[in-house]
Amino acid sequence: MEITTIEIGMFQTLAIAILAIYLGEFLRKKIPAIKKYCIPAAVVGGTIFSIVTCILYVTNVVAFSFDYSTMNTFFYNVFFAASGCAASMALLKKGGKLVVIFSVLAAVLAALQNALALGVGTAMGMNPLVALMAGSTPLTGGHGNAASFGPIAESMGGTGAVEVAVAAATFGLIAGCMIGGPMGRRLIRKNQLDKNYKGADGESLEEVSSVKAFVSSERAFKAIYILLLACGLGQTLFKIAKILLPSVNLPIHVMCMLGGIIARMILDGTKKGDDALYETIDIVGEISLAIFVSLSIITMKLWQLAELALPLITILVLQLLLIYFFCTFITYRACGKNYDAAIIATGHSGFGLGAVPVSMATMTAVCNEYHYSKLAFFVVPLIGGFISNLTNATIITTFLNIAQGML
Repeated sequence: MEITTIEIGMFQTLAIAILAIYLGEFLRKKIPAIKKYCIPAAVVGGTIFSIVTCILYVTNVVAFSFDYSTMNTFFYNVFFAASGCAASMALLKKGGKLVVIFSVLAAVLAALQNALALGVGTAMGMNPLVALMAGSTPLTGGHGNAASFGPIAESMGGTGAVEVAVAAATFGLIAGCMIGGPMGRRLIRKNQLDKNYKGADGESLEEVSSVKAFVSSERAFKAIYILLLACGLGQTLFKIAKILLPSVNLPIHVMCMLGGIIARMILDGTKKGDDALYETIDIVGEISLAIFVSLSIITMKLWQLAELALPLITILVLQLLLIYFFCTFITYRACGKNYDAAIIATGHSGFGLGAVPVSMATMTAVCNEYHYSKLAFFVVPLIGGFISNLTNATIITTFLNIAQGML
């Protein structure tokens, strides 16, 4: 019996995503443990919705087809433009050293993920190319890399590599959303990092709170206009880069972030910006991120996880432990053992398991509980959204060749 499929339109999908956020906020208020461990509202509500759609699918009641890619792309890029606008000169100067350190850490973790997947998978009798699809391809790379490298692995002899990669990416998305918040909270509380915290530009929590009082409708209009202009500039830079550097993959969201950085420089140079305007831009960015994450989670196909065999489940559980200990004991310490380092480690656990959107969601949840870290929100998306894409692609290609040689 063929299952009935219901087409859900773009605005209907968006409405469901908003309702999922409201449901998550409601549950965060009713269940203290959810808020205590910094699990985002979009993740809570979105996961419940995706579980319901999964049950309806596996019981052959009904399937849903969501039209969400346009909205997803829009809100994702607006968020990155807002992250760029947060990058003051003081932040750029302080972040330079951390960018280098974090780039190396991201590459090392990606290599370890592939080594673990290949070693454990082959020891349990899996095809090496298929086992590798539970490494940095779906985890650090997310669904995008799963769709890109899965077919390559299949063409090299890894039958079923695409399905394994997509299922592992879905596992990573859920796991990354669940462990990032509790891990960040533990680092902050254990090391008492939230006391007397000052950001990269020297502002304290009290100063940020006083700025929020000056947010107005006029600044809200300006914030939205600036972000849309930054996204337009970002797409223009993206098209220029494709012409000048056709062999280099520069994601459009990174170019939108660059557009936001340029917008911030212009505002600071012409004295047109102020703390309240930048705070308003941050608020618009947070809204965009929440909607993006909710859209991503409500459209997940959780039934793909049911197809995971025991060897693959074993690999993914070990990957989860690797991420946790690497971010807790290596990323946190290498990045300075301070509050910003704790938020960066939280972000690293996010894109190490489920790509950059997970990083942003978990970092936001932790920062909403404690303090905002401009430095972390500059460093993590820059590495996770751009530099790590380049290094990870090189690492994956190297391991694919190793796996093929093992056949």
